[in-house]
Amino acid sequence: MKRPQLLIAIAALVVVAGAAGLYGLATLFLHPAPAAVSLDPGSSQPAASVGALPSGAAATLSSGLDGTWSVDTSIGSFADFSASWVGYRVAETLAGNRANTAVGRTPDVTGSLVMAGTQITSVEVTANVQTLQSDDNRRDGQLHRQALETDQFPEATFKLTTPIDLGSMPADGQSISVTATGELTLHGVTQTVHVPIEARLSGDVVTVAGSIAIAFADYGIDPPSSFIVLSVEDHGTMEFQLHFRKA
Repeated sequence: MKRPQLLIAIAALVVVAGAAGLYGLATLFLHPAPAAVSLDPGSSQPAASVGALPSGAAATLSSGLDGTWSVDTSIGSFADFSASWVGYRVAETLAGNRANTAVGRTPDVTGSLVMAGTQITSVEVTANVQTLQSDDNRRDGQLHRQALETDQFPEATFKLTTPIDLGSMPADGQSISVTATGELTLHGVTQTVHVPIEARLSGDVVTVAGSIAIAFADYGIDPPSSFIVLSVEDHGTMEFQLHFRKA
């Protein structure tokens, strides 16, 4: 084989091997996505069940429900998502046209809610999106510079703007479904949102879970790109689970 032909053949092999390597890396890190958040005890989401709360978390609340409740990060474990967390869920296409659901979550959440009678009058929650973790730390690293650009916009916040009327005082163990209207600030952009949530009182802990669709363009977010990720949908889902304990 002549030298030019030999060089072309070697180059072709390198391209094929590189493509195979990228495909292998893409598939190597494919793991089943965690189940969507839910308070349904029959859900496969470990944190969904009140029974997942650690011993002592469901002590009797003798002082009533009125007052300020704060996010308690000591409840549960982030390892099985039984703790408080905020995260995202988005569909992507990897090398080899493999469909994948990317899920990233962070346990670095602070916040409070205020209950007065049968109303929730105030809610403020802040999540540190710089510590979002998915099943691939390369994806996590890209979010510091692309898409959410967490180095520039390290926090996401929600602030309730309309009181939530519960109708009646929830009984211990009872789940309720309501809608929270407020301002979501993400990627430095604030939008009014209506978030369907589920809440459950278990002793002295109120667990709140919910999700909302996010159109990236509404928050000035450009979908990330890389050699491994061929495409990302132009929208995703913000999910959260929060355990509140009376302050």
